[in-house]
Amino acid sequence: MKVLFVCTGNICRSPMGELLLPHYLPEPDITADSAGIRGLDDHPIDPSSARLMTQAGIDPSGFRSKRVTPQLADASDLILCFEPRQRQDIATIAPRAGRRTFLLADFANMCAYCAKEGYLEGATRAERLESVIDNASLIRPMLPAPMTIEDPHHREFAAFQRSYDQICRALAIIAKTTA
Repeated sequence: MKVLFVCTGNICRSPMGELLLPHYLPEPDITADSAGIRGLDDHPIDPSSARLMTQAGIDPSGFRSKRVTPQLADASDLILCFEPRQRQDIATIAPRAGRRTFLLADFANMCAYCAKEGYLEGATRAERLESVIDNASLIRPMLPAPMTIEDPHHREFAAFQRSYDQICRALAIIAKTTA
C-alpha cells in the first residue's frame, strides 16, 4: 500500500508525515511518499520540520519536495491531506483518487470507529486500512467534523511543534487501531 501525504508546499507537514509513517507502520508492504499542491520542486524540508525529525531520531537530510501530479495521486492507495482545500484540490487534479483521499485526523477517526464497530477486515494492516477506505462513506455521518492540521510555514517553532504533535497523534491512532 502506497500512502501519499499532501500539503501545500511539501516542505513542512507532508514531509513529516512521510518520514514518520514508517515508524508507526513499519510493515514492508506500506510505503510513504509526499507532495504539495503547490509543491516547491526539489526544496529541502523546512528547518523547523527538520529539527523535529532529528529530535525524533529521523534523518531528514535526503528529503526533497515535489508537486503532486495526477500520476502520483492515481498511483497512491491512500492520500492523507491536512486541510479540506487540499482534499478538494486532489479531487480536481486526480478525480479517480478522490475516493481514497482524506484529512489525516479524519482518517485516524475513521480507523478508530471501524475498529470499535468491527468494520476492520483483512489479515494484513494494508488490508485493514483498505477496509477503512471501503467503509468511509458509510461511517462518515457518525464521525466528528474533520480536523485541520494548521500550516506552520513562516510561523514560530511552536506552530511546527503543534503540527508535529497532531500528526503523531493521528498516526498513533491509525497504528493502534489497525494493528
